[in-house]
Amino acid sequence: MTSNTTGHHPGNSVAEGNHEGEFGCTVGDLRTLMELRSGEAVSKIHETYGDVQDICRRLKTSPVEGLSGNPTDLDKRKLVFGQNFIPPKKAKTFLQLVWEALQDVTLIILEIAAIISLGLSFYRPPGGDSELCGEVANQEGEGEAEAGWIEGAAILLSVICVVLVTAFNDWSKEKQFRGLQSRIEQEQKFTVIRKCQVIQIPVAEIVVGDIAQIKYGDLLPADGVLIQGNDLKIDESSLTGESDHVKKSLAKDPMLLSGTHVMEGSGRILVTAVGLNSQTGIIFTLLGAGSDEEEKKNKKAKAQDGVALEIQPLKSEEGGDPEEREKKKSNIPKKEKSVLQGKLTKLAVQIGKAGLLMSAVTVIILVLFFVINTFGFQGRPWLADCTPIYIQYFVKFFIIGVTVLVVAVPEGLPLAVTISLAYSVKKMMKDNNLVRHLDACETMGNATAICSDKTGTLTMNRMTVVQSYIGETHYRQTPAPDALLPKVMERIVNGIAINSAYTTKILPPEKEGGLPRHVGNKTECALLGFVLDLKQDYQAVRNEIPEEKLYKVYTFNSARKSMSTVLKNADGSFRMYSKGASEIILRKCTKLLGKNGDVTVFKVRDRDEMVKKVIEPMACEGLRTICLAYRDFVKEPEWDNENEILSDLTCITVVGIEDPVRPEVPDAIIKCQRAGITVRMVTGDNINTARAIATKCGILNPGEDFLCLEGKEFNRLIRNEKGEVEQDRLDKVWPSLRVLARSSPTDKHTLVKGIIDSTIGEMRQVVAVTGDGTNDGPALKKADVGFAMGIAGTDVAKEASDIILTDDNFTSIVKAVMWGRNVYDSISKFLQFQLTVNVVAVIVAFTGACITQDSPLKAVQMLWVNLIMDTFASLALATEPPTESLLLRKPYGRNKPLISRTMMKNILGHGVYQLTIIFTLLFAGEKFFDIDSGRDAPLHAPPSEHYTIVFNTFVMMQLFNEINARKIHGERNVFEAIFRNPIFCSIIVGTFLIQIIIVELGGKPFSCTGLTLNQWLWCIFIGVGELLWGQVISTVPTSRLKFLKEAGHGTTKDDILEGDLMEDNDEIDHAEMELRRGQILWFRGLNRIQTQIKVVNAFRSSLYEGIEKPESRSSIHNFMTHPEFGMEDDEPRIPLIDETDVEINGLANCAAPSPPNKNNNAVDSGISLPLTDASKFTSPTPGSPLHSLETSV
Repeated sequence: MTSNTTGHHPGNSVAEGNHEGEFGCTVGDLRTLMELRSGEAVSKIHETYGDVQDICRRLKTSPVEGLSGNPTDLDKRKLVFGQNFIPPKKAKTFLQLVWEALQDVTLIILEIAAIISLGLSFYRPPGGDSELCGEVANQEGEGEAEAGWIEGAAILLSVICVVLVTAFNDWSKEKQFRGLQSRIEQEQKFTVIRKCQVIQIPVAEIVVGDIAQIKYGDLLPADGVLIQGNDLKIDESSLTGESDHVKKSLAKDPMLLSGTHVMEGSGRILVTAVGLNSQTGIIFTLLGAGSDEEEKKNKKAKAQDGVALEIQPLKSEEGGDPEEREKKKSNIPKKEKSVLQGKLTKLAVQIGKAGLLMSAVTVIILVLFFVINTFGFQGRPWLADCTPIYIQYFVKFFIIGVTVLVVAVPEGLPLAVTISLAYSVKKMMKDNNLVRHLDACETMGNATAICSDKTGTLTMNRMTVVQSYIGETHYRQTPAPDALLPKVMERIVNGIAINSAYTTKILPPEKEGGLPRHVGNKTECALLGFVLDLKQDYQAVRNEIPEEKLYKVYTFNSARKSMSTVLKNADGSFRMYSKGASEIILRKCTKLLGKNGDVTVFKVRDRDEMVKKVIEPMACEGLRTICLAYRDFVKEPEWDNENEILSDLTCITVVGIEDPVRPEVPDAIIKCQRAGITVRMVTGDNINTARAIATKCGILNPGEDFLCLEGKEFNRLIRNEKGEVEQDRLDKVWPSLRVLARSSPTDKHTLVKGIIDSTIGEMRQVVAVTGDGTNDGPALKKADVGFAMGIAGTDVAKEASDIILTDDNFTSIVKAVMWGRNVYDSISKFLQFQLTVNVVAVIVAFTGACITQDSPLKAVQMLWVNLIMDTFASLALATEPPTESLLLRKPYGRNKPLISRTMMKNILGHGVYQLTIIFTLLFAGEKFFDIDSGRDAPLHAPPSEHYTIVFNTFVMMQLFNEINARKIHGERNVFEAIFRNPIFCSIIVGTFLIQIIIVELGGKPFSCTGLTLNQWLWCIFIGVGELLWGQVISTVPTSRLKFLKEAGHGTTKDDILEGDLMEDNDEIDHAEMELRRGQILWFRGLNRIQTQIKVVNAFRSSLYEGIEKPESRSSIHNFMTHPEFGMEDDEPRIPLIDETDVEINGLANCAAPSPPNKNNNAVDSGISLPLTDASKFTSPTPGSPLHSLETSV
């Protein structure tokens, strides 16, 4: 930390001054330099430093070799220039959390009541004749009269317990969030050059003077100056609000800022500012992240929901319209609510209102009855001396009323949700799901559709060239090196080694006998592997022609779908190597490299012949085909005229690349289909390859009615004459669509949005999307749950996603579905259990109070029941591990209620059993057990055996009903797999033991008295009756009980159409005013923590706008408001469909896939062209390897 401050205020200490002297420029100099833009920056560099090389010299680094990596040097740099780390906001202390838990309205009421009760118990009215004041406790002994304080003290003690438990849960929740946060950060690595080696280091380890390699899809972790760049375009919207991509070049604008995204191209930069000294860090400091004083000043400015302040950095478009910002701010809470949270909030508010009503009625009835009875029927006068005693009665009634409210309000709900989500998130880590937004975990359980990428998700993303067409010969395996002429071999090797990202490499295996490691773009790795299989050395070519000598590079992007590199020859002529999807490059070829190395004419007829004989058979086997070509220029052409440059090419070879389907994918897809989830493949590959792989995976099954479309055809079907997407047209296409090939990012976004907004069918769709490329960002954001690939994914994709698949594997998605359903079921189990207790306790307290003027269950007992049913039950039921059987039912969807008819049947059925038993015991128990009646006891009467039995039986019934609550779909075997959940077993046993202690030793504070063994056995026997009664209930068919209502509905279609959530917000506000603020505070608190985490995360990785996920309701306008995915970017892509679809005429008639060429991956024929820099390309489509191009690791 010190180093941050050091870096922040250069020259604070002598020692530091000395250190700075060792470098040719200070933190201040570099900071000033980084604040300049474009022309100003260029002139400042020239005036002050000379050139970028000179800055490198001053910072003691080499633009080619990088830093030495010597630990002493790195430490010194951290000391002088700061670390690349922005300190997180201070976590709340445990005491602060305790204070927050104490703000709960219900608890405050209880505390006040307890304090009044305590005060009055110590007050002895002078000479008050208790005879005159009505029957107080005439039979009390001296000792008992002194014990009046115990009840007040016990309530206070229970309140303290509840507060500590809540605070501890919040504290552990925050700790988990921070742990998750740091885990996400540690996973973030960046490519730098040290000692001539290209290595990946954690972002926090980057220091000033490092030479970093940047490429398409990167999110820059520090500020820097460009040393060398190819076609570099940056999205600076997160810092400047400017949505156009900014071109970077040494001559015009060499400044790169942290938090911005590389949208095209590649290059090398010199890191000049890190952490708090970078542009992101400076803004962060201004926002008060670094200092507490700032924070205090800003507190007042915080918006009501407490999220606006933390969110602002994301939107720090200083130049933005303030009104716009206000609008964005006010929208934040709306985006946060997940399907489950929406249902729970509604339910909690309804229950809270009912509880409030019941408690008010209870208090009114008790007070009226007492007043009428004492002053009416008994005709007593109100004596001044008796006032304290009457007040004690009123306080007692008030405490009973508050107790009813405490029991009625399910404050355990938020706790159950938190525990269940936190538990699942922790366990999902082990299943390779890194959950970034908590609610995504539960939303996934409702998923009805998954739009999956192909490369790397369904396939292994370990590409290999398995077939090639060289010199008019089709080789089914790699040709022997001596079968090719040296001239042809030289063109192949150069065309691959030079025209691909220099960061793409094949390294020796880490373990002996392992496979060589592929670093960088997978498609390029396959081509480099082909060079090695031909027994050639690509590295020798690269050493001879280093990156600096490349004359011009046309990097890969989704519009170009190809990559070209130009070299200048010694005689002044130029040679350009190109590669790309075979359909695209072949259309631009007019010559072909023949067998003997001579160039022959290549006519349209020859091309059609080649497509039929070579490309189609490869594609039908699931291979992705890539064409390599070259062109010589005698004199320098107009390089900006790309269409002219990329024509008249000479075809060198066409290769077929295979990416085998992951062995576990077909099973995983069958599980999804069985679980009622439709899997669709959206890829940039050509339709034959896509169909072949979809068939191998099981997405397409013979005899099914399905559609396989190309992007162009898809757009024709869903757009009207004006080119606008029409929902009605889309609704006719998507239900049967299974494969969308040659799709652009816009197509993917349109499809996802269309499915989410569709209202056909009995339930609305919940859509999950997988993606790894920068251009998948819009679709990932739009989806209900976005999955980004942890290995192959770009930073931009990860930033837009909700869950990161750390192993890039489709099976992990199935596990996420299982966990999501488990969260939903855990919460339903808890609800079923809790509502039974609520209904029974409220009715018992209410009727008991009205009939006997005293609640059979005392305040402290109610608090204990509340603790069992809230905290402990939420722990027990929310930590049930998932089982495969969860995948055998259909998803619930958006509008399915939380409490189903079966659950309602269980709640009411068990409620009837418990009420019958309790009332029987209450009004006839003394005869059955032959004990004194506890009814109509005076104010400070000692605890009675009668009421102790009622209390004990009530708790026993809850304990056994907790076992019943493990099943919510009407299953009979409630003990199934009970020992797989040790937490559940220990809580049941623990609660039972504590209950014994309370009854036998609780005495006056718990209003209990010891029971005999016989009485205990009866209590337990009645409790076990719950299990038997549960079997009776499950025999009654739910279908017969038409009168049962469901509860806790999600949003209905009408709500969606209104789109405005205002009423919903109002409802919450009323609830806050009149009901326990606790639940709502909790929902908000969770939202707030999520938001803060996202913000911190965003900041750490960068200032990235629009992290929150647009709610499913948002329209395409939302998409447009995110500058980072400006539509301008995508517009060209729509028309480009023709290009994409470069299908060659007979391509469609592909025979059924021939025996597995194991290649499942022929993806995007728009293939990813290796770029000269790691991944310069934008994968045109998600499925394409291009995508993974960017991955550079």
